[in-house]
Amino acid sequence: MTITQHSKQQRRQWLRRGAAAVALAAVLGGIAAPAALAAPAARAAASDASAARGALVSVVPLDTLDRDQVVAELGTLGIDPATVRYGVRAYRLTYATVDPQGRPTTATGLLVLPRGGPHRLDLVSDTHGTVATRDDAPSGGAGSNRLTPYLHASAGRAVAAPDYLGLGGGPGSHPYMDTRSSVTASVDMLKAARTAADRLGRPVSRDVYATGFSQGGQVAMALGRELSRGRDGLRLRALAPMAGPHDLLGTEFPGLTDGRVDPRVGVFYLSYFLTAQNRLHPLYEDPAEVFRTPYAQAVEGLFDGSHQPQDIVAALPATPQELLTPQWAENIRSPRGALLEAIRANDGVCDWKPAAPVRLYAGGADTDVPAANSRACAADLAAHGVRAKVVDQGPDADHTATAVRSAPQVVRWFDSIRQTRTG
Repeated sequence: MTITQHSKQQRRQWLRRGAAAVALAAVLGGIAAPAALAAPAARAAASDASAARGALVSVVPLDTLDRDQVVAELGTLGIDPATVRYGVRAYRLTYATVDPQGRPTTATGLLVLPRGGPHRLDLVSDTHGTVATRDDAPSGGAGSNRLTPYLHASAGRAVAAPDYLGLGGGPGSHPYMDTRSSVTASVDMLKAARTAADRLGRPVSRDVYATGFSQGGQVAMALGRELSRGRDGLRLRALAPMAGPHDLLGTEFPGLTDGRVDPRVGVFYLSYFLTAQNRLHPLYEDPAEVFRTPYAQAVEGLFDGSHQPQDIVAALPATPQELLTPQWAENIRSPRGALLEAIRANDGVCDWKPAAPVRLYAGGADTDVPAANSRACAADLAAHGVRAKVVDQGPDADHTATAVRSAPQVVRWFDSIRQTRTG
């Protein structure tokens, strides 16, 4: 889900513009490197078989920022720059992965490397929040969702930030909140990032520090579970989700009807979720079964990846009650049938036992992803004997403020874990 704005005034502006991706803009620097580093064999493999998962197809340079530019960019949103040690270089990767049905496809993502630091780098997986416009993904031309990858890279680690399927330069539609395919795309991005970093002269270790915000926080938890199984040759070293919707059935969906989730935000998320999940877990045959007139005629097309958030919001009503038919308004209040199956298929991301340390970050004023999601996640982990600290960013921390305050803290925590391991 998305980073929204700080102040009430900015929040109102966000509601007019829509559920924008991450409200962070990076200044594009000069490109230093060849136009692309391609792997012809990987291109063939991408359309050949799922065995090629993670094969690198191409590397395209995007941004080059020096240390002062990174500090300046972080300052535009008030992010603490104290951990910034280096400038950064950013690249768009295209790589082989699989779609939700397991068929071969490609995806894109952002690789960010520090301009300095150790020769061999540890790797951060930074998974982003909700975006509905292709270019708002990390590697997209809009420059969104790049500041937290820049923050982590400037501290001396490589960062892999997947766009997910159907966003950035990936084909098809984005299977929003499909946890399984978000994880496969994230794992395969990590593999492609290691290959690309090696070709760029900055080899990367198998150690992964996983973080993510909002939707990406939920993805980070599920990615951590996948990495803990040891099947991909990668080692999970720490897990730090920020404001993730970890408890869909117990917190996030109830919040849509009990006032904990802002109604306008709820309309955006519900529309995106229901239309995307209908392609994976058939919920309806005709949109009119779910959405009221006139929204039923337009809602599916709004989430084709080409519409700007403000246009999507302008085309939708202000409350879930205005959006949904009476039957489906009741189904949201008390999920059943195919909807319940779809929610359960993407829930329970905290129901496992991590060996790596876990910290969860939440804000008391978050009306996108209520803090109860993180508390529920901590309770699930505790049931497996894992004590995960919930870092509360305070009663005034809305969705954006939670990310702004949490991201530098995550960098420092990753630093401390690295120092403990090597000290």
